Amino acid sequence: MRKRAAALCGAALVMAGTFTAVPAGANAPSTAHSVHTAELAWKNCATEKYPTLQCASLEVPLDHRRPGGRHITLALSRVPHTAETYQGPLLVNPGGPGGSGLRLAGFVASALPKEVAAQYDVIGFDPRGVGQSEPALDCKPGHFGPVRPDTLPSTPALEKANLDRARSFAAACGEKYGHLLPYVNTPSAVRDLDAIRQALGAEKINYFGYSYGTYLGAVYARFFPERVRRLVLDSVVDPTDVWYEANLNQDVAFDDRHRAFLAWVAEHDATYRLGTDPERVEAEWYAMRSSLAKKPAGGTVGASELEDTFIPGGYYNGYWPDLAEAFAAYVNDKDPEPLVDVYEDVGAADASGDNTYSIYTSVQCQDADWPRDWRQWREDNWAVHEKAPFMAWNNAWYNAPCAFWPADSSRPVNIANGELPPVLLFQSTGDAATPYQGAVTVHHLLARSSLVVEEGGGNHGITLSGNTCLDEHLTAYLTDGTVPRGYGEADAVCEALPDPKPTASGEGHSARAGSAAAKGSTLHGLLGFRG
Repeated sequence: MRKRAAALCGAALVMAGTFTAVPAGANAPSTAHSVHTAELAWKNCATEKYPTLQCASLEVPLDHRRPGGRHITLALSRVPHTAETYQGPLLVNPGGPGGSGLRLAGFVASALPKEVAAQYDVIGFDPRGVGQSEPALDCKPGHFGPVRPDTLPSTPALEKANLDRARSFAAACGEKYGHLLPYVNTPSAVRDLDAIRQALGAEKINYFGYSYGTYLGAVYARFFPERVRRLVLDSVVDPTDVWYEANLNQDVAFDDRHRAFLAWVAEHDATYRLGTDPERVEAEWYAMRSSLAKKPAGGTVGASELEDTFIPGGYYNGYWPDLAEAFAAYVNDKDPEPLVDVYEDVGAADASGDNTYSIYTSVQCQDADWPRDWRQWREDNWAVHEKAPFMAWNNAWYNAPCAFWPADSSRPVNIANGELPPVLLFQSTGDAATPYQGAVTVHHLLARSSLVVEEGGGNHGITLSGNTCLDEHLTAYLTDGTVPRGYGEADAVCEALPDPKPTASGEGHSARAGSAAAKGSTLHGLLGFRG
């Protein structure tokens, strides 16, 4: 992947279509604009970090084909534009599916250059069923409470225990939300996006999505190409393998990323004392896993919870120092406390996590067909486990409710599109959650797209995370529509930021909040995991 990404010629710059500048506070151009704007009663919901944040709610049909039927409520947030030049609303989404976008609006507005953010109303939203939107789904509270059965189904009893959990979760969703589930999917969320556009009184929207948010944005663009002004997709979902195959592909990529972490630990043996050979460090990690399967750390972190704790390191290397410190303390000092602490920090699911998982399963299980015969799951996941053991079975059980889902599925959307203005894609070559090839596929499917590659990077969600080169491309595009145009697989290549350095013992993740990595840490806290 990296060799292909580097095959570039010089990039020419092209510009998207212009947008008429409108003075701040200008009168609404039409009666419809006034009516829709009146529906959104923006109220102050400022936080210390985001002092200009406002919130509102919007009612939308549960079934957009029946606008006169039952309605649900979407929670919205906004950082309003302040510049005289107004470029319209910029809708932002953190992915998931199931991620809350309310705080992301504040983050994006504060992370962009002030003169750029000031030209947009940056709009966050909780998609249907998520967070502060109503009703918010929580199929089975505490589903991920520790200690869960070992994800590795090495015995019939363990396989049955995990299967029972998956079946019971799917059944609980059907029992509590059977009337809602058929409408919690990507096509419905896309139509919600257009309802938000109408409520904002905008002819077109600008959209900026991470992870699953790239698929949401691409499907919106397919349904409503004439409504898209600018489109930014960061860490791009491959729309041709949603979602069963995508998860099998993720397993291999996450195993590679986990090994990159273990090699980093070996490189810093002077700090962690786990060996200078990555294979030896890997053996220590799996020995730790075996030990925790027998005796969970602090009665909390068993083998499954250990995987939950280290999977975030596959999304963002800013977690590596904390993970390595906990790993070393357990192995070298027989001290389980740091492992429990980091599990509670990045691995444990709270009520918000329960809600996210309920939406994640509903959307993924219904967006595409999943095998209903467990024998296929068993065969496929053992095959992947043989070459990529780190996350294979953990990921299988995370998605296993789809084998028993109580609502019908649909076909994935073909996002191929030749009707859009220039689109900007961002992708790191080593991204595990959305592997590199997916961005190349989308680059081909979106006729006027440009692909900016972070060469040698492995993080998921790469803009507004401290890489100046990437952010310069983002800023140019949001300023006047400028995109790079190259002659290879990618249109521009940026060098990845270096991996983090070990921190002093006990310093911890929170102590680095004021460091150069603070933007990345904040962003990845908002993006979450698994999407």
